[in-house]
Amino acid sequence: MEISHIAGATARTRVRYGILLMIFIITTFNYADRATLSITGTAMRKAFGIDPVQMGYIFSAFSWAYVLSQLPSGWLLDRFGARRVYAASIFIWSFFTLLQSSVGMMGSAAAVVALFVLRFAVGIAEAPAFPANGKVVASWFPTAERGTASAVFNSAQYFAAVIFTPLMAWLTHAFGWQQVYVAMGIGGIALAMIWLKVMRSPADHPRINQAERDYIEQGGGVIHTPKKRSPHAAGDAANNPANPASLKRMRELLGNRMLLGVYLGQYCVNVLTYFFLTWFPLYLVQARGMSILQAGFVASIPAICGFAGGVLGGVFSDALIKRGYSLTMARKIPIVGGMLLSVTMIGCNYVSADWLVVCLMALAFFGKGIGALGWAVVADTAPRDAIGLSGAIFNMFGNVAGIVTPIVIGYILSKTGSFDGALVFVGAHALLTVFGYLVIVKDIKRVELRAAS
Repeated sequence: MEISHIAGATARTRVRYGILLMIFIITTFNYADRATLSITGTAMRKAFGIDPVQMGYIFSAFSWAYVLSQLPSGWLLDRFGARRVYAASIFIWSFFTLLQSSVGMMGSAAAVVALFVLRFAVGIAEAPAFPANGKVVASWFPTAERGTASAVFNSAQYFAAVIFTPLMAWLTHAFGWQQVYVAMGIGGIALAMIWLKVMRSPADHPRINQAERDYIEQGGGVIHTPKKRSPHAAGDAANNPANPASLKRMRELLGNRMLLGVYLGQYCVNVLTYFFLTWFPLYLVQARGMSILQAGFVASIPAICGFAGGVLGGVFSDALIKRGYSLTMARKIPIVGGMLLSVTMIGCNYVSADWLVVCLMALAFFGKGIGALGWAVVADTAPRDAIGLSGAIFNMFGNVAGIVTPIVIGYILSKTGSFDGALVFVGAHALLTVFGYLVIVKDIKRVELRAAS
């Protein structure tokens, strides 16, 4: 009997890694679609006569919609599950990405308006993506593996830049900016079909065995969430953003000091993210005199370092847990250390050699990757019956940075004609992340909400 038990234990399946690979690939496409305008932006500015302030607002269109759609997307995820909601999300955002290839057929003024509207639509469609990732990781991974899993899917933002930034730059250079949107749109639609086919929850996935289910659940994975009820039942009402019970839950989450510090930290981390997704390639072209093709390849170097830092941060955090460190210390050490390293980007204002600029940016994004553990913290702290809603609130706060960053930088460029102030603005937010985690966030632990009434 004991031999049989040991044999059974060693035969544990690893389906969770396949699920992680899938959300990594989807998140790579997610960030590549967000970054399309940063690559095609130089060509489109010339074609349509777009000034820096207008470009800042167009960059921000995605995030206005993305932020406003977070709470409804969280409710949809808790109500209908990540499989169906995520599939619809991928399909719709890819369709609107494809439509952006057609704005060149319009006049300049109409094209600018259409581009803003379509970027806004992509933001609405992408809103469930990261809350869905957080929900999937909370369900499929035990606490001791959650930091690594969250770091892997979060590092897809850098992998997207490594793979797709040079590819999109080449497409723009060789065939025109329209082909970038055609390629990304068609690829995303195909990916939505694949996700719908392969994704299941750990409770009913056909390839997982009981040993892996037990391992996930006994390690803190949220395999069993409260059963779905009718739309009028108390459980669904508590997660519906239109109901008073849901507003009460949101007030409880927003009134939690630990979560407020985490929300502030995610906003600050995303200031760095959105600088990279929007203005960084244009910085290389306008401030450093590179061609768009050169900028596409150079931008991949900090992205590689960010990817390496992202994976390393999660592995290091989980290793600290396995060595007996508290969850609080295991998450805070890489976050604080990584964000302090990110401040080095301000040094680009004081060097002239392009290779030094690339090195400083690579170091900064390596640090940002190490410190980008916010989604692991969400998976660690979200109430078990409101993981989608909790992740959506977190993501909503974080992506306010996508509104603020491109617009502020656009105005800085308009007033000063220089990126120096922009780099100080971005680097200062790395310091603010450190403040949030050291001063505001205390113990990191799962929040238990009172039963909705």
